[in-house]
Amino acid sequence: MGKVVTFGEIMLRLAPDGYHRFVQAQSYGATYGGGEANVAVSLANFGLDAAFVTRLPKHEIGQAAVNSLRQFGVDTSRIVRGGSRVGIYFLEKGASQRPSRVIYDRANSAIAEAEAADFDWNAIFDGALWFHFTGITPALGDRTAAIALEAAKTAKEKGLTVSCDLNYRKNLWSKEKAGQVMAGLMPFVDICIANEEDAADVFGIKARDTDVNSGAISREGYREVARTLVERFRFRKVAITLRESISANDNNWAAMYYDGTEFFFSRKYAVRIVDRVGGGDSFGAGLIYGNIRGLGPRETLEFAVAASCLKHSIEGDFNQVSVDEVKKLAGGDASGRVQR
Repeated sequence: MGKVVTFGEIMLRLAPDGYHRFVQAQSYGATYGGGEANVAVSLANFGLDAAFVTRLPKHEIGQAAVNSLRQFGVDTSRIVRGGSRVGIYFLEKGASQRPSRVIYDRANSAIAEAEAADFDWNAIFDGALWFHFTGITPALGDRTAAIALEAAKTAKEKGLTVSCDLNYRKNLWSKEKAGQVMAGLMPFVDICIANEEDAADVFGIKARDTDVNSGAISREGYREVARTLVERFRFRKVAITLRESISANDNNWAAMYYDGTEFFFSRKYAVRIVDRVGGGDSFGAGLIYGNIRGLGPRETLEFAVAASCLKHSIEGDFNQVSVDEVKKLAGGDASGRVQR
């Protein structure tokens, strides 16, 4: 079985202890994560051959980022070494009605300063069957947007399946810029992944009768969103996570999957959140796993939603769960009873 290649930025994550606010923090816990890196770790934990491609400095902090991936068996052999800094993000966990906050310190990071010549995509995709990237990577600047476009084009030429999580980040670029750049990438994408707001933020495709702030989600509204995405960009499949935010601690979590013919809606999980960062990435990884393993669309959807549900219970960006754990939850055992 061929490997899955993901491309993006892995960052140093600095977070105060527990639910301390930034202004209270006396120390910060240091871990690593980033959209495409999170997907690679999930897939490696699921037993697939996963490779992560980026550019990182040669110094010890860059090496620590590489090591954080290696410990899970992610192939880091195509990571380019160069530049002077690792991107950083600060995370303040929300609680009750106080939302979580993210502050980026990633300008001029090694990957943001990468050049097209740094990556030989023909060689990188040798033996690969799948390529995955997110909207975060082209948002880092015109250079990374051009590199992502070259990668997606090459992947399609070589017959790989290409998936993209739209992952709009308002702190990185405007909706107008996102729409322009992402529209140029979409012709090379087979499977589009989004959350409940992404299609509206990036492409202006809004779900009617939906208010994400109040948690009101319209199934028919998202059917229309998926249909419009397929009609506009000729995607083979569209998957949309549907988060109903009750508070910063409590969410309802579900998703929709459209295979171009039929719509599927997953079961809904009431989630008590330990750490929600990486929830969407773990969903994308579950979707990729289901497709590669030849699962049917409903089974693929339920696996992806269960995987991402479990991620909300795990500290850090990485979803450290096994296939068996995901299948148990997807099969209906959501009791959380002690396993002895």
